[in-house]
Amino acid sequence: MLKRIISTIFFLCFFSTTTFAHTGEIQISGENKYKAVRLTPEIYNNSNSDLSDLLIKDSKGKNVPYFINTGFQKVYEGRESYPMELINSYTKDNSFYFDYKLTTERESDTVATSVEVSTSNTNFAKIVDVYGSYDNLHWEFVQNDKLYNIDGNSKLSIEFNKPQKYTHYRFKLANNLEKISFEAVNLVYSIAISEKNYFIESLTPTFSIEEKDKTTFVKIEGLKNLRLCSVTIETDSMFKRTAKAPLLSGKEIYNLSLNETSYTDTTLPLDWQISQEDIYVITIANNDDKPINITGITVRYYADEVVFEGNANESYTLEFGADATKTSPVYDITKYKDEILKGTIDKVTISAINYDKENEKSEEQDYKVIFNIVVTGITLLLGGLILFRLRRIPE
Repeated sequence: MLKRIISTIFFLCFFSTTTFAHTGEIQISGENKYKAVRLTPEIYNNSNSDLSDLLIKDSKGKNVPYFINTGFQKVYEGRESYPMELINSYTKDNSFYFDYKLTTERESDTVATSVEVSTSNTNFAKIVDVYGSYDNLHWEFVQNDKLYNIDGNSKLSIEFNKPQKYTHYRFKLANNLEKISFEAVNLVYSIAISEKNYFIESLTPTFSIEEKDKTTFVKIEGLKNLRLCSVTIETDSMFKRTAKAPLLSGKEIYNLSLNETSYTDTTLPLDWQISQEDIYVITIANNDDKPINITGITVRYYADEVVFEGNANESYTLEFGADATKTSPVYDITKYKDEILKGTIDKVTISAINYDKENEKSEEQDYKVIFNIVVTGITLLLGGLILFRLRRIPE
């Protein structure tokens, strides 16, 4: 009897909290193997804040592995080469020395990140001590490294541990039985700058305005779970006031026109802030002035792309909003995503989103349903215990 009551309570709780996902049809295009679909504000608004509830499914309902891409890398490379000429070579204490200087004198410092050599010698491997000098008199040890050219495998450059500015360089070899010589020696300055670029989108959200206690409250809708970049207030008023966003310090914004010159800055940086509320509120301190006339709001946010392997002959659906307690799926594709991002990826889009009204209704009644189930469950449990004890009392 007791087990049956507990099973009934569990059964009711399970089915009363069942949720259904919102969906969006992915419009497949392009001939490349991998596809990327950019998430829209509606998806963020109705998903978990960490996007852990996202699923991509094919026409058979099977999960399709994916990874989330937050941006892309741009690498800028620069390279300069400075020829050097041999000015001296000699032997001392069984070591062989080669002294070089810049072929062309420069007015500014010659910064080098490495030194490269070319040689016709083969089948050798040598440890080389490198020294540097500004006057060919006083030499300072820089570092040592190995040069080799064996069976078609070669290493004919020495990467400096840090950039060097010497005008003269010396190579010291412990022995030179192979009679190695270098046809050319060049100082090299190379740099690679990696720049992270993010997907930034703009939207013009719905907003309302409330005036209270000399303060304008701008209430913006549709920003829940978005990683916010900035918000810009559009206005034809002339003013200079302090605006403030939640959890951020205030900033002075203004729209001035003085002496036939206009000065405008009505943008409030939001520093990647994520709104957890359905309504995002910005305040403007008016002091004793009348409120400004706000004609529009523009919000910029950081978007994500979901990357997956897609077939042009297949249909795919993005599901989201199914379970607030769900953890992110773990797929192998995340382990080689860097290689995927180096290739060409087709950009695809999401068509009209279908919202599960049943899910919205169940969320509104969630607490009421749970409360009623708990009360009913306790009542049944107590009733069952009483009956159980009464049966055990001897007549």
